[in-house]
Amino acid sequence: MRKKQNGFRRPVVIKNKRNSKQPESQPSVDPITGKKIPKSFVFARGKLPVPLKQLQMDLRKLMLPYTALSLKEKKRNSLRDFLNVAGPMGVTHFLILSKTASAPYLRVATTPQGPTLTFKIQEYALAADIARSQLHPRCPKDLFKNSALIVLSGFVSGDLPLRLTTNMFQNIFPTIDVKTVKLASCQRIVLLNYNKDTKLIDFRHYSIRLQPIGVSRRIRKLVQSHQVPDLRNLQDVSDFVTKAGYGSESEADEEAATVTLSSNIGRVNRAATKSAVRLQEIGPRMTLQLVRIEKGLCSGEVLFSESASGKPGDKGKTDDEMDNNDEDSEGGEDDDQDEDGDGEDLEDNENDEELD
Repeated sequence: MRKKQNGFRRPVVIKNKRNSKQPESQPSVDPITGKKIPKSFVFARGKLPVPLKQLQMDLRKLMLPYTALSLKEKKRNSLRDFLNVAGPMGVTHFLILSKTASAPYLRVATTPQGPTLTFKIQEYALAADIARSQLHPRCPKDLFKNSALIVLSGFVSGDLPLRLTTNMFQNIFPTIDVKTVKLASCQRIVLLNYNKDTKLIDFRHYSIRLQPIGVSRRIRKLVQSHQVPDLRNLQDVSDFVTKAGYGSESEADEEAATVTLSSNIGRVNRAATKSAVRLQEIGPRMTLQLVRIEKGLCSGEVLFSESASGKPGDKGKTDDEMDNNDEDSEGGEDDDQDEDGDGEDLEDNENDEELD
């Protein structure tokens, strides 16, 4: 029986070996706003079932490009190991998934000193589930090139829990300057809606699509696809232009959903013209319940607790106490295995990004 060696074990960001081109360096400060760009680690504590592992990957894609898409984590890695790596890489937030006997949890923490917000995941749907439910799933290749926009709805109360929740989610994504932001970079949006009656947060992730008003679907597809249409069954080219194809009633132009563009976006949406804004869900989807707020990083004074026994001023549970199924306490041969327990590293992804 080998003795368990204590000490720092560095979590590693996997570089894509199948692509010799090195990833571009991510800036630490926004050159326009002058503010520090938030970066994140998304990882697990304890063993996760397969659906939650996929949810972890979905959350990593959601946080792109300022996250480690393929973070190599081992069962023997402690929270301190991630914290020691976060400083040099400029990581400002942790998103930690865990699973207890009762329910899965998501913790969102600010490094290095907290606070930490713990959410109980009441329901969730993976990005793959969302795509299968749609007739025409949409995922352009450059969809995750820029960070998502964040929109909060219903967070109007002056209570401490809601103020901290609002501040946490606002700071986890880069800020934008509405006067200088490039419209072409706004391709995704994260919507959080708080229901004051149920005290639940609906977490949604959408792609943003613009459609020019007054242009038929046939013409729009012709410009976007760069392909010659099939005109064999038409008497004249004008039939192709005038034939019905402006969309269904559900896609009718609505004044409340239209914007006047200040710059050109693509080949169809031109400046000074009106375009309709369409949102298409890409997932993941979650229903969250805030159950606890700790002053420190996964520990410290409890500022808020949904449970009857939790009172402000109490000492919060440590990270290992929170995860009653955490595998970190296991020694021996299991320490050489990864979180899947099969001794292999997480699979590389073609779009892996390395934090600087």
